[in-house]
Amino acid sequence: MEKFTRRQFGMSAAAAAALAGVQLPGIAAHAATPEVQKRAFPKGFLWGCATAAYQIEGGAQDDGRGPSVWDVFSHTPGKTFNGETGDVADDSYHRYKEDVLLLKDLGVKTYRMSLSWSRIFPTGKGPVNPAGLDYYKRVLDELHAAGITPYVTLFHWDLPAALPGGWQSRDTVKAFADYAAFVAKNLGDRVQHFMTTNEFTCFTDIGYRDGRFAPGLKLPAAEANQVRHHGILAHGLGVQAIRANAQPGTEVGLAENATVMVPVIETPEHITAAQKAFREHNAPFLTAVMEGRYLDVYLEKEGANAPKVQPGDMEAISSKLDFVGLNVYTPTYVRADGSARGYAIDPRPSSYPHMASPWLAIGPECLYWAIRNVSDLWKPKGVFITENGCSSDDVPNAEGRIEDIDRVMYLRNHITNLQRAASEGYPIKGYFLWSLLDNFEWADGYSKRFGIHYVDFKTQKRTPKLSAEYYKAVITANAVL
Repeated sequence: MEKFTRRQFGMSAAAAAALAGVQLPGIAAHAATPEVQKRAFPKGFLWGCATAAYQIEGGAQDDGRGPSVWDVFSHTPGKTFNGETGDVADDSYHRYKEDVLLLKDLGVKTYRMSLSWSRIFPTGKGPVNPAGLDYYKRVLDELHAAGITPYVTLFHWDLPAALPGGWQSRDTVKAFADYAAFVAKNLGDRVQHFMTTNEFTCFTDIGYRDGRFAPGLKLPAAEANQVRHHGILAHGLGVQAIRANAQPGTEVGLAENATVMVPVIETPEHITAAQKAFREHNAPFLTAVMEGRYLDVYLEKEGANAPKVQPGDMEAISSKLDFVGLNVYTPTYVRADGSARGYAIDPRPSSYPHMASPWLAIGPECLYWAIRNVSDLWKPKGVFITENGCSSDDVPNAEGRIEDIDRVMYLRNHITNLQRAASEGYPIKGYFLWSLLDNFEWADGYSKRFGIHYVDFKTQKRTPKLSAEYYKAVITANAVL
């Protein structure tokens, strides 16, 4: 890559040097000080970035790709901000080599990406699209050539639109298992780390119960709960399909945005309350996956609307995982009380601070408690933070720099809590920052920016933000800075 100057990129000397692959002596020297070593991560800790296919690829109709439910949804008037779509997004379909260079220049060793199911199977099943498969082979080869290990998510919400009934149909579960088997068999020489699905609640509840995400339905409770069940069953059968078709030693997990319960005060009674609340509030999804059953409290709450479970379903859903991936952004605060369930949720006051997205309340301790609650409850072999990041009102200044000090603040505080979990011996293996690039932010269109690289969506020029400089320094030091 050409060595860009500070003036060309409008950024600090450290960031320009990082982008050019230059090791600044000050960072290395600072990383060796006793003060920084106290904040260090274990040797071999995996730093990475994360993206999703529909949010960055574009090329929506290129080379035989079929439409997904998000293509249909985003082209439906009134469904996304300003009617914006992922038709072009970051154009990473054509610019993936440039994006791999951004990853390499950050110094990350891992990259979490997703595959577009309808790029490989345009109708969700049946004839494969060779051009789609070949595209992902090229992307994966480019990553390996850069020394970056891919962690591949099979489904990040972009369900092929041609599948009859979508997640309402049990046939879609089988189609997903077949897709997982095909990918594991045909890309398994390039991928040894798979995640089945991303964020159950977003593609089930928000898509089929609330209608705010694709496919935009508002189903009755019984039907919506069955969609939930089909989502976690697809995960379980996907795990089995990957294990049956991937190369020996392949690791399989998932990426889940569990509701993170944080004790209002770190005392034994509130800690116990938060852990109980974590297990119960995640009962339809992560708890069912980890325990192989629906909790009585969930079934009693849903009553006649509870999902219908067929023989063998829960055994498949609880298929053994090599790691649990957690997408962590914001906390829910819990206190112990004298009620029958033993806890209460403390609502956030209107004055509570948040990032550019109104839902993204700032509570960095959530990262620690996500790891601790999962580890204490279920003793997984490994845990990854598969997403963590924030939206910010990123606007280039007069010199063209993006000084996103609020995002740096957010990241520093969350990574501090990540280091706490690592130092206490919890099995945290790595961290994937969301996101490498500003991108199509689902129903928010392009109005919310989560990237550490600014994207001018008119020209597709990528510009590192201050947060990219910060993350590069953290990776170099393998410590909180």
